[in-house]
Amino acid sequence: MAPKRGFYFYPIFLIVSLSALFFFSLYRSSSLSLSSSPPIPQFPLTITNFNNIPNPNFQISPKFSFTIKVLTYDRLRSLSRCLRSLSAAHYDNDKVNIHIFIDHFKILDQKDQKDQDSEYLDKKLNESREILDFVDGFEWKFGEKMVHYRTGNVGLQAQWLEAWWPVSDDEFAFIVEDDIELSPLYYRFLKSLIIGYYYNASNYSPWIYGASLQRPRFVPGKHGNKINIDKETKVFLYQLVGTWGQLLFPKPWKEFRLWYDTHKTKGVKPILDGMVTTGWYKKMGDRIWTPWFIKFIHARGYFNIYTNFLNESALSVSHRDTGVNYGKTAGPDSNLIQESSRESNVFKLEPLRNLKWYDFCFREVIPDRIVTNIDELEPVLKSVQKANALVVVSVDQMSKMLTRNLLCHFARLNVWNYIFVGPDSEFLLDLARRGHPVVNVDAFFDKLKEYKSRKLSKENIVKALVVKKALEMKYDTWVLDHDMVPVKADFFLDSVKRNPTVDFYVGNRLGLLFARSTGSGIWNNRFVNEIAQTADPTMSKDGGGFGFIAGKLLERKGVKLERFDEGLGFSVEINAGDDNGIVLKNDTKVVFWSSDAGSGLVQNRLESLGLWIIDSESHCKAVICHPS
Repeated sequence: MAPKRGFYFYPIFLIVSLSALFFFSLYRSSSLSLSSSPPIPQFPLTITNFNNIPNPNFQISPKFSFTIKVLTYDRLRSLSRCLRSLSAAHYDNDKVNIHIFIDHFKILDQKDQKDQDSEYLDKKLNESREILDFVDGFEWKFGEKMVHYRTGNVGLQAQWLEAWWPVSDDEFAFIVEDDIELSPLYYRFLKSLIIGYYYNASNYSPWIYGASLQRPRFVPGKHGNKINIDKETKVFLYQLVGTWGQLLFPKPWKEFRLWYDTHKTKGVKPILDGMVTTGWYKKMGDRIWTPWFIKFIHARGYFNIYTNFLNESALSVSHRDTGVNYGKTAGPDSNLIQESSRESNVFKLEPLRNLKWYDFCFREVIPDRIVTNIDELEPVLKSVQKANALVVVSVDQMSKMLTRNLLCHFARLNVWNYIFVGPDSEFLLDLARRGHPVVNVDAFFDKLKEYKSRKLSKENIVKALVVKKALEMKYDTWVLDHDMVPVKADFFLDSVKRNPTVDFYVGNRLGLLFARSTGSGIWNNRFVNEIAQTADPTMSKDGGGFGFIAGKLLERKGVKLERFDEGLGFSVEINAGDDNGIVLKNDTKVVFWSSDAGSGLVQNRLESLGLWIIDSESHCKAVICHPS
């Protein structure tokens, strides 16, 4: 995007246009190849246990049950191959149960049975009996064998969803469809994973729902990144469920089943815009179950464990035989790992905090970037900034719904160089564990001994210190201290003519603050102390917000500062008197409202403008991927 005539500070224009929220053109995310990314500090920074959540599953010598759930229909050859591979695996004297679910062939209603003559029905009955005879004769010497032969055809969705209801938190299910073939080493790997990531006291995350043994090949987000993992990475986390050999953890599966029951009963469809799987659902409906689970995972922010082996190999291989998912047999998707394989030594697992996490776009997610003291600022800001620019967003007085709606707009505009500043809360921690960096104001302020004896605005002091550190690190910094929604990523570029001799800009209407990195000499400890003395914790952000306070102090010090009016031309204000009469124009770049505007009013107005992009549960209605 070229600057308009009259923009006479071209260098800062380039920096901001590439990076800062609302003030930059779309940032094109860098390649996700791990080998090309600079090393990033491990997060969280100061705690031993991942997420600092006690592991309710901890046992010194874990005792758990493991049950294989085999789903089959009418593919005897496929089932035979699958069961032989399961029987050939190493179970090391562990008790492993197997449950085989045989779906019945379809019988049409009487009015349609003219197409199902007696010969056809006899053929299907004989096929079913051949499968039953084979299963009855199949010897399983590692535990109990159970066979469930359905009386009617239920389809693949019900086969999956009704295969398991865990009766304890120490029960695991491994689901395989009948065209899957397993490595003889698969159980040893899953056992080591259960012990290492589910029962380990310091290696646990409740946000992991299981593990897939299939080779990662598919990115469901439209325009998502290609899967590109370096060869040294053997295990990573990815939101996508795998249907070709999926281990399920009990608690998340139970949670999903209840979620599914609620949504299905109320007629809510698993529509998630921007996902290839939504197209599948619209075409196939309830013949498939994965769009439901994907919608659930999107809402909860859960992840799945995946493996990454050389030579397109995996511990589970799908032969992609003719069935619901394939019109004709496509053949094996990967090379099966055997005991003699170079990849046979797969049981050394990295600590959870060392693993990479990826979302549905295969964009890397960095969970648990939580700043609780001054020393933690630098590594977190370094991981956030893009092109030496970042955005500090205050969520002190912003509702959860409005914050989540703002996050969805960030994703829509491909904006990722932000950090939230807010009080200690479960919501703030949830933002962090989903990959959004945060500053915990209460924890941060409690460690600032020089301010604890005075009645001061904790958030303004902490924000002042965040800006100070950012400027010291040579990052141009925006501070957003007002309720707003961006319409365009570049909304501010056409509104401020940046002067190369000016380090600070302050908005007259919203109190937006822009600080150039060259202003670090002015924004020092003394200036932070002046903000602390001026900040009044009882003042509203509309009249006494951080940007307004900082602007007045900078002017008193004689610092060259430029003010601008954000309300001229490029913004739209929501208020009680507009009666839904507001419209967006081509040059509208931001919509804002006062802090006393009711949440219902704001939601209604944003909905009418097409800017309310969260669903009834406050989750983004779409997954938006931006190609690298």
